[in-house]
Amino acid sequence: MSVMPNDDARMLTLTFRIDAPDDRTALEQALLRARAGELAEVRRNQVRLSAGYGDGGTRETMTGEAGRAQLRWTMLDRLLAALANEEGQ
Repeated sequence: MSVMPNDDARMLTLTFRIDAPDDRTALEQALLRARAGELAEVRRNQVRLSAGYGDGGTRETMTGEAGRAQLRWTMLDRLLAALANEEGQ
């Protein structure tokens, strides 16, 4: 996936306490499950759109929701990458 420059781009730093190794594992698993759910939503919408489901208004709504699901997946993927990068340091 290519990333286009964006004047609105900014870094977001989150800090919170991890009390035990199991907490970090639970966080990673929760993020992975959420990302998988968003990917399922993206694919479901792609199938419906490619199959010609719905009228023009319905398809426009599905296209918007597919874009929002893709964005949520991307944000979760970036969060997981940042978590993995932090672990490697």
